[in-house]
Amino acid sequence: MSDSSTPARYLSIDFFRGATLTLMIIVNTAGTWEYIYPPLRHAVWHGCTPTDLVFPSFMFIIGVSMWFSFGKFGRKWSPEAGKKIFKRTALLFIIGVLMYKLPFFWRDWDTCRILGVPQRLALGYGLASVLVLTLSRRALLAVSAGILLLYWGLLNWFATGNPYEAETSAVLRLDQWLFGTAHLYNGEVAPGVSLPFDPEGLLSTLPSVVTVVLGWLSGELMSYRSKNKSLLLRDLLALGLMCGFAGLAWDLFFPINKKLWTSSYVLYAGGISMVFLAISVWLMDIRQWRSGAGFFFTFGANSLFAYLLSEVLVILWSSITWGSGDQKISLYEWIYQTIFRPIDAGEFGSFLFALSYMLLCWLVCRWLFVRKIFIKL
Repeated sequence: MSDSSTPARYLSIDFFRGATLTLMIIVNTAGTWEYIYPPLRHAVWHGCTPTDLVFPSFMFIIGVSMWFSFGKFGRKWSPEAGKKIFKRTALLFIIGVLMYKLPFFWRDWDTCRILGVPQRLALGYGLASVLVLTLSRRALLAVSAGILLLYWGLLNWFATGNPYEAETSAVLRLDQWLFGTAHLYNGEVAPGVSLPFDPEGLLSTLPSVVTVVLGWLSGELMSYRSKNKSLLLRDLLALGLMCGFAGLAWDLFFPINKKLWTSSYVLYAGGISMVFLAISVWLMDIRQWRSGAGFFFTFGANSLFAYLLSEVLVILWSSITWGSGDQKISLYEWIYQTIFRPIDAGEFGSFLFALSYMLLCWLVCRWLFVRKIFIKL
């Protein structure tokens, strides 16, 4: 497969990215975690809900974008490309660490969380960039398959018990050895199971690299089929279904699990991302649907900034507190309880808070979009 000489501009990429960000903000900012609509909940442990598809979809579209953005380097490794990749990877990782330190950067470094979502995005982007710029397509496919099989083996070889449970997984074992429990996410990872365990663990970052590679390969296909989008639609749907069903078949032996980012999950979520990308191509680039699509282009144009903005505001609102004991309340809780809980004390009120919060972030991004300000690392 060779690159077409004049790759088309795909609005479907911005649409896909923007739609993913929209859903990501909504699922991350419920008014109260006691009441959430079932489709907006993560799977309890094994399994996959629509919400569990958001994060891998974002990593997938990063891979798609990489295909087009690395065109200026001839999609080959060079000192210039390496410098850009290292700088972006390091900046995003550092931003992720500092984000969890808000608003008090100067204290509690002995218990700060080292890993997290921005850090996984950074490592996934950086490692995948090295692979896609140094390997042929055939070698890239072989290495990607090897990574998924190797991860399956590592989980089984180095587990201290059930390889697919948080407490006994190799993911936790490696993170504890490298960082210590004080630097891991500490919360409920499964019903009734609360322990230091990072759902963005270092070992589970390895298969997430393949999620980015699947996006890269999809971007290559988009470039190759730029002059015949009907064939592109066919190919994306066919490959997406193949990956999705392969993930479901592997689930019989290696459970689909987001927090462990299992290899079956990579194929299942990656296949669904391809199908969603095909739908986006059909809507944006074939049918040329535009009515209302600008809403998603707003987020798509500043996706990383939109995500970081949404996370930073939540952290700041949650850190502003008053009262003491049982009467202590944060600004985040106060907004929900004062404005949205009186409307509905259940799932709808919690969803309204999330929807309104997403729209607030959208207004900031819209201001940037109208002024053609695009914030990139």
